[in-house]
Amino acid sequence: MRVQLISTVIFSSMALFAQPNATTDTPFQVKYAANLAAGDSVFNITNTGTVGGNICVNVYTFSPDEQLIACCACVVTPNGLVSLSARNDLIVKTLTPAVPSAIVVKLLATTGGACNASAPGDLARGLAAWGTTIHTAGGVISLTETPFKPSSLGAAELARISSLCGFIQTNGSTYGICNSCRPGALGGVKL
Repeated sequence: MRVQLISTVIFSSMALFAQPNATTDTPFQVKYAANLAAGDSVFNITNTGTVGGNICVNVYTFSPDEQLIACCACVVTPNGLVSLSARNDLIVKTLTPAVPSAIVVKLLATTGGACNASAPGDLARGLAAWGTTIHTAGGVISLTETPFKPSSLGAAELARISSLCGFIQTNGSTYGICNSCRPGALGGVKL
């Protein structure tokens, strides 16, 4: 049963990627993930190749009350697919004392310069992202797959998140720095 679940999630993610409506092509996208105490959420991120080169995906993870709890960045090649687990990558070393059971993930696609969430480069097109939520209740496993929502990013918000991430990266504790993206889509293996 577990092997079947893993292949179902991975193939389901790849099918969503193939659908034209999964690509938002907006540099700034947001996704909410809840009930992390009962399961995991997996975030799959791709570079649709619109830019013609690599994009840097800056990942900012917030608690629902908008406290930045972790940040990181990863390079995504054209037509490449990377992923992050909420439980194992984004909230494993939170900056806040309590580990939240819900998070808000904000992605920012950039090009140019170093791939660093505290100093993002120029905004870039080509980002497509979706989340797969995996929960178990009473022995039943349920999956929900939805795309990130495009959002607008103001200069003040960009300055705030990059400044907060810069503080996290320079404090030297490694808390608040999420694990790097993995190549390929994640599935049920992260339960």
